[in-house]
Amino acid sequence: MKGALRIVYPPQCMGCGETVGQTGALCPACWRETDFIAGAACACCGTPLPGDGSFAEDVIHCDECLATPRPWLRGRAAMTYRGAGRKLVLMLKHGDRLDIAGALGDWLADAATPLIMPRMVVAPVPLHLRRLFHRRYNQAELLAGRVARQHGLDLMPGLLQRHRHTPPQDHRGAVERFANLQGSIRVRPALVPLIAGRPVLLVDDVMASGATLGTCAQALLDAGSGPVRVAVLARAVKDP
Repeated sequence: MKGALRIVYPPQCMGCGETVGQTGALCPACWRETDFIAGAACACCGTPLPGDGSFAEDVIHCDECLATPRPWLRGRAAMTYRGAGRKLVLMLKHGDRLDIAGALGDWLADAATPLIMPRMVVAPVPLHLRRLFHRRYNQAELLAGRVARQHGLDLMPGLLQRHRHTPPQDHRGAVERFANLQGSIRVRPALVPLIAGRPVLLVDDVMASGATLGTCAQALLDAGSGPVRVAVLARAVKDP
């Protein structure tokens, strides 16, 4: 039956719809336009850096992380937020393409492998209920579920609450982004005892300034969690 379905409905590229060899794959053109982060990268936020990554990854930080200390310890990103990578993120986030969440989540799970710790909890960046009502799903939660499943970790989708609605972060500067989110995210009180001293992996679809992840990480630390690490599907980077 599956073979017959593949003949009638052959697998399509996640990016453009061209026929590909297997479900969840990219065609050669979209693959070339997807900037996976495979070499040297900032140990804190995952942004790509010059080099091949052959030296100790925990000693290199990008200028942005040196200038803006992060409340989390380490971070990873699967790809940069440009080209086909940006297109895929927007398809998942705003295009109701839940069918690609599994493959994108697997990419993120692979990128997050160096961050995994014993007893770690996986928590997605939350959406406010108003935004969740309009979007109907939280893309960060879909990705986090895949990461938790691949690494055998505990998923806590409701660990963080965005209890104050904030305007979108798009087109805001770094200072505005941080101010916009201040006091908007907290740990759900009933779940505080479950994270006492336990490391947490924060998951989101995109990191730009890091304001959202920073607010979430600080809320976790204030609630008594162990060290916080972050994994994002895509890292926004400046054009060369």
